[in-house]
Amino acid sequence: MEPAPGVDVPYLLDRGTWDRLVAHARSDFPYEVCGLLGRRPDGTLAHFPIDNADRSVTTYAMEPKQLLKAMREIEDEGYELAIYHSHTHTRAEPSATDIRLAAYPEATYLIVTLQDRDHPDVRAFHILDGAVTERPVVVTDQQVA
Repeated sequence: MEPAPGVDVPYLLDRGTWDRLVAHARSDFPYEVCGLLGRRPDGTLAHFPIDNADRSVTTYAMEPKQLLKAMREIEDEGYELAIYHSHTHTRAEPSATDIRLAAYPEATYLIVTLQDRDHPDVRAFHILDGAVTERPVVVTDQQVA
């Protein structure tokens, strides 16, 4: 697999997708949530919320059947992969566990933080061989295209 193209290029999120990520993070608070995004060739995003099989405040494990179904669609359609999860009580930075378990070098890893519940944040990272590079997130009010 090749590393993600343009790691220094902003990760574009339309306002609707940003809102859905934050709503998903809030939906099972204080537990972490997780899921996938697939960027279509036209730039729009497909959102795949996936149950956290761990149902934990500190870890996540995507429910295998939901993960397989989402990954098949993303791979079959050739979407760019983003993997997201929430941090409910800490900053939006990859933990040592997040870094150790990062298995998709081509993916963008998004973290939604609810550390300040009134001011949620979403940050993006590229993780390759334990090295973490932040990718700026740009939120637009229009559908990404």
